[in-house]
Amino acid sequence: MGELSLPVGVAGTLLLLLGSGGCAGIAAGLFGIGGGFVVVPVLVLLLPLLGADPDTVTHTAIGTSLATIVATSLRSVQAHARRGAVDFEVLRQWGPWLVAGVLAGVFLADSMRGPLLSLVFGSGVLLMAVHFLVPVLGRHRLRETMPQGLPVAGIATSLGAFSSLLGIGGGTIAVIVMTMCGRPIHQAIGTAAGFGTIIALPGALGFAFIGLDQAGLAMGSTGYVNWPAVLAISAVSTLTAPLGVALAHRLEPGLLRRIFGIYLVIVGVLMISQGLRP
Repeated sequence: MGELSLPVGVAGTLLLLLGSGGCAGIAAGLFGIGGGFVVVPVLVLLLPLLGADPDTVTHTAIGTSLATIVATSLRSVQAHARRGAVDFEVLRQWGPWLVAGVLAGVFLADSMRGPLLSLVFGSGVLLMAVHFLVPVLGRHRLRETMPQGLPVAGIATSLGAFSSLLGIGGGTIAVIVMTMCGRPIHQAIGTAAGFGTIIALPGALGFAFIGLDQAGLAMGSTGYVNWPAVLAISAVSTLTAPLGVALAHRLEPGLLRRIFGIYLVIVGVLMISQGLRP
């Protein structure tokens, strides 16, 4: 994907970034995710147009995605909080472990070349697609209360590491865990939006840091974070996130989940094929 030559100029690139931001915001509000599943594939296509070397494209796409999630998730969690659908005590308990996992994920990403990171992203996306297409886990309630102590440390650290490697806010997994522990779906989605902020901020800072000395970065980048893309995507995603929240509270999103799941399958296959290219 990173080597594709797209027939678009500066205006076309900007429009695609703005459009991806709009879709990311709606997805963030609707499903409690940070929007990275939308943003990363678009950036993999567009960053070469900003001068990115193929070896830096995937890292920059993930780091930039995390930076956009900060604003998107903040906007989404504010909208959910106004509806009383955010459990801030869960965020307080899980926050330190999420950050620890994020830092571990950033360290791991620093040791990977671009193609391997593309394979990791594509494989992770396919796993998430299964949940959206066949959401069997969310239908089973294992307990009536959220886990405490060591289980929180293990789940949250793993979630932070996985999310930072994929450039996502971790909302999908957070929603699964909360609904399996007896929380209503709307509260799970609202609280998952808060997870996105906790994951994305240290993740974006980490990717910016590990890419500081990297050659072949896209124009306007600080390490593996591209600021023109961050500004364009965030400007729209913060506007559309409340729309996704409104849809989440008014609609039964079964059909939308299946459509999004099919999209994730396509993205996962394309990213894996990108990573396998010689």
